[in-house]
Amino acid sequence: MENSLFSKPRDLFLDIINPKDYVQIDSVSHMYQSLKDSVQKPLKMILLYGRPGTGKSMLLHKLHHDLSKYQKVFMIATPIIDEDDFLRVLAQNIFGHAPREVMTLNRFLELSNALSFPAVPIVLLDEAQLYTPSLMEKIRLISDARAIKFVITLHKTDKEDIIAKEHFQTRIWESIELHNATSEELKIYIQKKLLKSNCFDVANMFNEKNMKLISSLTKGNYREANKLLYSLFTLYCWYEEHQPTAIKYNAIKSKWIEMAAIHTGLIRD
Repeated sequence: MENSLFSKPRDLFLDIINPKDYVQIDSVSHMYQSLKDSVQKPLKMILLYGRPGTGKSMLLHKLHHDLSKYQKVFMIATPIIDEDDFLRVLAQNIFGHAPREVMTLNRFLELSNALSFPAVPIVLLDEAQLYTPSLMEKIRLISDARAIKFVITLHKTDKEDIIAKEHFQTRIWESIELHNATSEELKIYIQKKLLKSNCFDVANMFNEKNMKLISSLTKGNYREANKLLYSLFTLYCWYEEHQPTAIKYNAIKSKWIEMAAIHTGLIRD
């Protein structure tokens, strides 16, 4: 039911990454400013890490959106696992060079030495924990050669902490850790997301009890919160079409939040 009061709010919480959907929260904005400041510092690498769903990919996409207005920046959102393909795609996008021969590390470095840019090109690598140790080593060597500055994201798990330490400990200029939102931060996130799109009536339906329940169920994880809200508003769309008398427009029903949580797997039925 596309004209439902809840169809627009539902679509706001689709699990997609769009830098235009970035919501300013003090702690996240501080992290983002730190990230932007780090990019302006001398070469090395910048590591953005945290548990899945803490907003790493969103910050990386926003950085790409903001930097590309005045600087050469290339983003690899989906990891390229093959080493030759990685170097070839990198050379094509950074240097405008599409070689027919196999792109080796030495050839890549030759190209980088032959060209100059007003500012060092920046490459943003999302989901870097998926790269092989061998490819990570090549990325490290490219960075050491001062050909490119890399900003990478890693999921924070024991295994990936070890990867980060082994490959980047002596080369990272700065590492920034993202955390799950507090209950208050998640409340602000949801409210701002709704109000930014003029969903005032729906925003007013949430009370403090609702917000604490959502925070408890999702543990402050932005991705889980998005999934939960999408499921919740999908539920409301269905009821608005089939059983409109079941909806109370003055407040979100806690039991419906729990029903949505069951649907998304946050609560085991």
